[in-house]
Amino acid sequence: MPQPISRRTLLKGTGAALALPWLESMSHRSFGSETLSEPPKRVAFLFVPNGVRSDQWNPPKTEDGSFELTPMLQPLKDVKEEITLLENLWHKKTVGRNGHWPKVPAWLSGGFVERTSGRDINTGGISVDQVLASKIGDRTPLPSLELGVDAAYTGVDNVGGGFTRIYGSHIAWRDPHTPVPKEIVPRLAFDRLFRTTTAGPVVSGFNPNQKAVADSLARDDASVLDLVMEDAKSLRGKVGEGDRAKLDEYLESVRSVEKRIESSLKPQMRWINEGRFDLPRPGPGIPESHEEHVRLMLDIMVLAFWTDTTRISTFMLGNAQTGRNFSFIDGVRGSFHGLSHHRNEEKEREQYEKIVLWHLAQYAYLIDKMRSLDEGGRSLLDNSLVMYGSSIKDGNTHQEKDLPLLLAGKGGGNFKTNRRITAPKETPLCNMYVSLLRHMGVEAESFGDSTGHLEGWS
Repeated sequence: MPQPISRRTLLKGTGAALALPWLESMSHRSFGSETLSEPPKRVAFLFVPNGVRSDQWNPPKTEDGSFELTPMLQPLKDVKEEITLLENLWHKKTVGRNGHWPKVPAWLSGGFVERTSGRDINTGGISVDQVLASKIGDRTPLPSLELGVDAAYTGVDNVGGGFTRIYGSHIAWRDPHTPVPKEIVPRLAFDRLFRTTTAGPVVSGFNPNQKAVADSLARDDASVLDLVMEDAKSLRGKVGEGDRAKLDEYLESVRSVEKRIESSLKPQMRWINEGRFDLPRPGPGIPESHEEHVRLMLDIMVLAFWTDTTRISTFMLGNAQTGRNFSFIDGVRGSFHGLSHHRNEEKEREQYEKIVLWHLAQYAYLIDKMRSLDEGGRSLLDNSLVMYGSSIKDGNTHQEKDLPLLLAGKGGGNFKTNRRITAPKETPLCNMYVSLLRHMGVEAESFGDSTGHLEGWS
């Protein structure tokens, strides 16, 4: 039996380990650990800023709960059978407030986001992905994986009502005061999947002394981290807003290491796929092509699920009011946010529509990729739920009601697709999150401003 690659070896030779993530000596099977008998459920949340063209989103009503593809949904034509359309869901606590900033952190939490320049951030709640991470995240090396394409903002939007721009940079919140930093560099995101802080589970015939050494090293690291956290927390109150945001990212990285150490001392059973998902380690930096950047991050999310490195992920396809220029799309000349305020002028509105359609095409790409991967007789998509949507319905008016929301996948085989769930008007989106939490095995009577579960979920 090959000797397992130790934590110290990985730290010394990270590049080689990352380039060859499926080395036999790194496999859980080589450690003789038990594996799950059934593939686990995964959940992902894909956020898109600036809404959609609301009059071309919702299909005409039908008696049987089916739906036809409207002009705005055309990019999904090849994956329609994998989709569930969600209708009439919203966040009441975002009404009458700034068009963008407080709506972004509320998207996954439903909380009332306090107006602040940054010193006393309060989103009113933890995000649903982080509730899942706190309950089931210890079953995988990464409790959750947060991805994006825009760097986090700093400063205050005084024109937009005095909200800190940090609000518009994060959908994942560990608590009402702490965003979970997202990774925007593909190589760094890829590297997170295969770095480890443990010598692994005990092998049959493995020298117990080696296990003791591994546990000791983990405890030593933990004691160092305690000191780091203590010093960093004392520093936090002495720096400005921009530095606090950077320090919070650092602290979150430290917490991630802590969670890995804790998980390594009580390893859980993992799902091991038989096939391969070959994804070379990305080059350094951010790709010049935005489409390549987005698809690399989507591939990394798929790889994270495929290797059971995490079962929970978020991906921001743009921050609030993103100034990204989409002139690489034929017929578009301008930024997503700028063109979203088209004022119903045909030339600007057509360009806005093309950007919305482009983002939906990326969602279709992810769905197709996930359904092509067989695991346990079902596809990776069948074992997942992948939500896509925005925190506003219409980019021109910042409409809050009936948010544009899609759900792909069967969530383990027992969630119906190729249908619509039309909730009563002004149903809290948090009702859907209650149903989703229960679906993922997390007991939940309520979440955010929920009034119950989502009617029609099952």
